[in-house]
Amino acid sequence: MKHFITKDTPVTDETLNVIAHLPTKSLSAIVENEFFVKLRDRDFMRIAVLLAQKSYDEDGCPIGGVIIDNNTRRIVGKGHNTLVQDNDPYNHGETSAIRDAGRQDFSNNTIFTTLSPCDVCATLIYMRQFDRVVVGDVTNASGNEQMLREKGVKVDILEDPVGIALYAKYRTEKPELDLEDWKGLAACR
Repeated sequence: MKHFITKDTPVTDETLNVIAHLPTKSLSAIVENEFFVKLRDRDFMRIAVLLAQKSYDEDGCPIGGVIIDNNTRRIVGKGHNTLVQDNDPYNHGETSAIRDAGRQDFSNNTIFTTLSPCDVCATLIYMRQFDRVVVGDVTNASGNEQMLREKGVKVDILEDPVGIALYAKYRTEKPELDLEDWKGLAACR
């Protein structure tokens, strides 16, 4: 089978955008393993930011998540916040990515998230025993990084300027929705 994205394909925003929007299960048929090996953490974070942009474009909360296998660097799950779109208070970027990855051992996986994980997502990350979490924005929100470290999860901060600007814009435009995503509708009263 011939892959469309090969080890020789340049790592561009366009290529990463294609990967962000393809179903995860289709990636093995379209993307050669060697392409993933050459991706850096910032490239996986860029995919997460592109997923956050997708949520924003759908009038949702701009948070994206990507999960990779630490050995192969292949994406095993990805998602974006769909609290608004699916009317589901637990469809955060991280939970959507974990759901997409399915039932598996996450202890050799890294999850990239565009925003500091909320209490629910942070708890899910350590309960599923992720090896590592990479956070793309602690400028707009932070708080659970130390708790994750105390629970044995490696935490790296890799702030992405595009993701930070997107979330700041969203927070200014829709402060009530931002509050609802973090604390529920009761906090909006």
